[in-house]
This record gives sequence, C-alpha cells and structure tokens, in this order.
Amino acid sequence: MKTLTIRLTAPLQSYGNEATFDRRTSGDYPSKSAIVGMIAAALGYSRNDKRIQELNKLQFVVRIDQPGKILTDFQTVEWKTGTRKITYREYLQDAVFVVAIGGGPDDIDRIKYALKHPRYALFLGRRANSPAGVLQITEFPDKDPVTALKALPWQASNWYQRRHSADKLVKIQVVADANLLSTNRTSLVKDHVLSLDSKARQYKVRPITTTQVELRNPLFKQNTQHDAMSPL
Repeated sequence: MKTLTIRLTAPLQSYGNEATFDRRTSGDYPSKSAIVGMIAAALGYSRNDKRIQELNKLQFVVRIDQPGKILTDFQTVEWKTGTRKITYREYLQDAVFVVAIGGGPDDIDRIKYALKHPRYALFLGRRANSPAGVLQITEFPDKDPVTALKALPWQASNWYQRRHSADKLVKIQVVADANLLSTNRTSLVKDHVLSLDSKARQYKVRPITTTQVELRNPLFKQNTQHDAMSPL
C-alpha cells in the first residue's frame, strides 16, 4: 500500500451535487468522482475511456482543513435561439482540502508522475476552477490514506491558522470510503464513476463514513511566546 496526499486550494472550487440546469449546487468537499476525473485528465484519458472506471478502486479520503464559504453566481444563458434563462451556480470560496488516495505502488507512482506532468489541464470541480499553483503532493510509502492524513500537518492557509491561534489543537473533519474506518455510521453518496462522457455522465452510489482528527496548530506556540513578551 502506498498513499499520496494532494492539497487542493483555489479562489473558487465546486463539486457538483445532483442538480437541474437552472441551479447547480456544490458539495462541501471534493467528491471522489471529481478526483477520479482530475487523475484521468492528468493521465491523458478521454472522457469515454474505459480505464477511468479502474480509478474507482483507489482508496479515497478527504480532510477538510479549511471549510469554504458558498458563493452563488448567476449567468444568463441562451439555451435555444431567442430564449434566454438565468441559471445559478454555487462555488466554494477560499477552501483548503487534502485528498489522500491509496493503492498499489506502481499505480500510485504513475498517478504521482501524471499529476506533476498532466496531459490535460487540471481543475477543481469545474473547468473555470484551476488549482492555485502547482499541486502540493506528499508520498507515504507505507501508510494507508487515513493514517497518512493523521500524520500530515494542518494545511490551512496562514491567515486561517492565525484566526485559530488560541487553539493548540484543532478538530478537522475527515470523510472516507466506508471500509477504511471501523464504524457502523455510514451514508451513501452518488460519486462512483460509471461514465464521464459529457453527453451521458453516469454515477452510482458508494458508502462513506466520517470522523474527526486532532491536528496541532503550528501558530499556537508562536502566539504564546508573543503574549509572554508583551508588556503589561
């Protein structure tokens, strides 16, 4: 087992729920289908490539290091000649997530290389949402995804960490494939990819579970020292 962690941040991200043409909402964190799509793009797979379904076998966990705020945008669309409609789209602002994917060493090595040398452009949920710079990728050669995310330091932005500088430890939500956590509390999400064909996207449900991890705030000690040196 080998695991990669990938830090995902951008001014805007969006991870689609089931939606209508008029209104498309966003989930609170990256869906497995979005990450499968991003990896497929990096590997150079076309949308109807059957190899995409093999990527569903990757173990998948996401850590919500910095929750985003919802931004709703509206667009005027001419969906047929002479007929215009206003549509609404939701985005997550200023969010930071860490995704962990686990699998066989050869597969993970190939994915790591592809993410650093992508064949097609990478985006975070929608084409307009490019990552904020080069992806930050960390390799854990002997850890499963859950263990890797417990070991990885808090990846929130500095301004967000400063906002919580009074807290030595912060509790972070983790969402994982249900078989990776020993709990009976599971739910179903529809993000197992059957097809990413733009004319016939298809997904099926998969079980997930959630937990929390405690991470050290790297700015807590700095804040304490600053207070100790402040004059009375």
